[in-house]
Amino acid sequence: MAELSGKVIWITGASSGIGEALAYALSKQKCKLILSARRASELERVKANCMYQENIATLPFDLSQENEIAEVKNKALAIFGYIDVLVNNGGISQRGLAKDTLPEVDRKLMEVDYFGTIFLTKSLIPHFLARQQGHFVTVTSITGIVSTPYRSGYAAAKHALHGFFNALRAELWKDCKHIYVTLVCPGWTNTNLSLTALTGDGTPQNKKDDTHAKGLSADKVANAIVKAIIHRKREVYIGGLKEVSAAYLQRFVPGIFARIVRVAKVK
Repeated sequence: MAELSGKVIWITGASSGIGEALAYALSKQKCKLILSARRASELERVKANCMYQENIATLPFDLSQENEIAEVKNKALAIFGYIDVLVNNGGISQRGLAKDTLPEVDRKLMEVDYFGTIFLTKSLIPHFLARQQGHFVTVTSITGIVSTPYRSGYAAAKHALHGFFNALRAELWKDCKHIYVTLVCPGWTNTNLSLTALTGDGTPQNKKDDTHAKGLSADKVANAIVKAIIHRKREVYIGGLKEVSAAYLQRFVPGIFARIVRVAKVK
């Protein structure tokens, strides 16, 4: 079991939702935090609400800008001198039928949710190998296990993350037994993710789904993620009975799940 006090943890998507709640939860553990997202002002707000602010740094950047990743990684390493844990939490969601979704929207989802995440991860692999330790924690979604209507592009990006990180875990084991990979799959969570979800033409949905409004609190999800980090879990499902059951149905009785998801309420 890992002791988190004093660990340097870099969180993307830290300006709101699960990332914000995770910053608060980890600050209570006396971690040294690097908070990243696009909006510098929101990161400063989150920092101001954290405990032990002398342990908190902000580093704004845009995950979709591949050419910024190397420089941002160097800046992150310069803050505390090293990084113990990278929490890949930044991303955007989608609400739209596949037939109505423009190709550029699918591309945007992959650029942020998949490529931005793996490029940042790859940039830190040499650092973790040099130190012979590290932990990649990637927040995907139950949608990374099951696919539901109105989220085809989002599901594709999240499924891709599972493919990448499961392979990475096996590869890194050969070089270092102390680099860990955790995949976190939240279900419906009461955040603004559905508000900013991209519709078929790329504009934000600008309304909260009923399922999200009734979902778990971001604090509850964040606390579960902290436990997953401490126990170095390979994969965890965090959600209500419906979402977690869906993941197991998809795994063990996919035919039954296929019939259920056709009529299930997902918005």
